[in-house]
Amino acid sequence: MLVKTFQAASMPEALRMVKAELGPDAMILSTKKERVGGFLGFFSKQVYRVTAAIDPVRKQAPPPSAPVAYREAPPRERTAREEMESSMLAPLARELKDLREKVESLTRREEEAKQAAGSETAEQLDGGINIKNIPRSDLEEIKKLLLATLAKSQEGGPKDVQWPTITDEGALTGQSGEELLPEDSPLARELAASGVSTELIRKIVDTLNTLPLQSGNQTVKGRLGETLGRLIKFAGMLKLKKNSPRIIALVGPTGVGKTTTTAKLAAMYALNRGNKVALITMDIFRVGAVEQLKTYSRIMGIPLEVASTPKELEKAVEKHSSCDLIFIDTAGRSHKDKEKLDEMKNFLEDKIPMEVYLCLSATTKDRELEEILNRFRIFQVSKVVFTKIDECESFGNMVNLLMKDNLQIAYFTTGQRVPEDIEIATPAKLADMIFREGAE
Repeated sequence: MLVKTFQAASMPEALRMVKAELGPDAMILSTKKERVGGFLGFFSKQVYRVTAAIDPVRKQAPPPSAPVAYREAPPRERTAREEMESSMLAPLARELKDLREKVESLTRREEEAKQAAGSETAEQLDGGINIKNIPRSDLEEIKKLLLATLAKSQEGGPKDVQWPTITDEGALTGQSGEELLPEDSPLARELAASGVSTELIRKIVDTLNTLPLQSGNQTVKGRLGETLGRLIKFAGMLKLKKNSPRIIALVGPTGVGKTTTTAKLAAMYALNRGNKVALITMDIFRVGAVEQLKTYSRIMGIPLEVASTPKELEKAVEKHSSCDLIFIDTAGRSHKDKEKLDEMKNFLEDKIPMEVYLCLSATTKDRELEEILNRFRIFQVSKVVFTKIDECESFGNMVNLLMKDNLQIAYFTTGQRVPEDIEIATPAKLADMIFREGAE
């Protein structure tokens, strides 16, 4: 087997390279999005790497002159791309398109028949059927039959696969038109595989079933994102205050990446959005923490203050009161060290009006996430930042925590690069990660 890796600026371009060199039968082994080049994480370029393979041994076709007996071609093994196109999303999109066209066509013909002023020619529509004489109740019944039979009309798919479809009321149904139980639907299985609890799967699917059918093609992933947007609070972009800085302190356990996250936030708003930003660090206990943040602040041209006492913290905030944003990096504390947590709580309990963001690693298990949250509640946590998304294989633990504890999610961090590897948390991104696309 011939294995080769292709690199391009976009995924479609990389796939075209695979097809051009290895042919349409190439199997995609892995895809990866990463950044290359740059200096200290700056000015790097995003690239996509696709590893594909092909069996070089091919049976040669007989020469054109040789008589070839007709023989039915054996079933060809589908390529990775064909497998993807026949997955849950592609049939669903096709069903919705066909369904919309048929219902709209029926409604249009109904309106045309109503407008026909006694003309027999105008009334004879759709192969001679006089639609004007069809009662409206029968037309509605026809529409329902269309919905019920559309899923059954698919051809070429495995008979034992129950692809979901979305009715005009927005419900997720099976091929016979009945509403699917969570454990029976492909979406529910995807949620379960990602680690979402059974109780919350039911809540997610029930909420998705109540969504109205929007215009345009709808995918399961898109509707899942809309559902998560209704069930989970997403903070969105930071809004600035008019006459004072918005002050944000980042707290969390040791090793979750608070210092790097602080630098990423500073870069996001100072470099990318042009806001006036200042940094303050309280992490004077970890070796190299202050120097690390100093390096970032120097490269970004952002002022940095070191505060080892509550009074120094107050002076540092006052010194940069003309800024739009002030980010405070705190020392990491184990959630099991109550004494250190209480000490830091006293440090932050001042007259300074600050918001506290809790940094959590996406690789942490459900039970430990709950323990950490319960211990850090003493800081009046306003929002959550999930780090190390790039190191995580499933994301149900995040959904479980956010939904059960009614938390507000602010950001995802996806690597060590500053300032690239951070993004504002959105329902669409979370849906991407649940469908295992965010980690690619």
